[in-house]
Amino acid sequence: MLIDSHCHLDRLKAAPDHQSLQLILDAAKQRGVEYLLCVNVRQQGFAAMRDKVAAFDNVFLSSGVHPLDVKDGLDVAQIASFAQDPRVVAIGETGLDYFYADDTKALQQACFEQQIALAVEVNKPLIVHTRDAREDTIRLLKQGQADKVGGVLHCFTENWEMAKAAIELGFYISVSGIVTFKNAGELRNVIRKVPRDRLLVETDSPYLAPMPHRGQENQPAFVRDVAEFVAELRGETYQELAEYTGENFFNLFKDAAKLVGR
Repeated sequence: MLIDSHCHLDRLKAAPDHQSLQLILDAAKQRGVEYLLCVNVRQQGFAAMRDKVAAFDNVFLSSGVHPLDVKDGLDVAQIASFAQDPRVVAIGETGLDYFYADDTKALQQACFEQQIALAVEVNKPLIVHTRDAREDTIRLLKQGQADKVGGVLHCFTENWEMAKAAIELGFYISVSGIVTFKNAGELRNVIRKVPRDRLLVETDSPYLAPMPHRGQENQPAFVRDVAEFVAELRGETYQELAEYTGENFFNLFKDAAKLVGR
């Protein structure tokens, strides 16, 4: 049961309309991808994202504001109203990014705190983006009692110490195509250590296409390449990894499990 646990279908240049998106999702299905989580990054873009995937019952949604988009503002009440949609199974993508936006640390932290609090309030897990902000990310998750709802550190690129701290908070670690890049030796060492019951796979499409698709627009079908690479890296079969990461997805996103009768 292969699942793309994090993608941005509304941002795919190759899918400007329903018909082209149908072809992309058909291609993913042919490679074994059964479900997808389409992740919101801009508050103003939620309605368009929701409408774009409305016809596809194997696509779940999230509601939140990315740390690089917080300058556009954060209306927590509106994010909460979006979260009432039965297909919204998580809050995010939220978090901290000091690599690209070191100058907005205070604003990022405030918006992250608000979205953590909202996740706890509506009892939905968090989708967390974190880059060059290890200590603050874990600190704010602890302070906000994010362990009550759990979540995932998506597109993980940090060290084992951070992964371990997140796992201790009940979080999952999601690995993207970055793990296939030549310079990802440290990340590969981390992913080898992540317990089976805490690992997810994703594309983060349309970004970060894995080998052998570097240079192309990423798409959900390529999560198969990520899964195959990670399985070999961990000394497992592809079938094993697809099965347990799929189970992990539904264990984390319980509203998604209810929607499909699991």
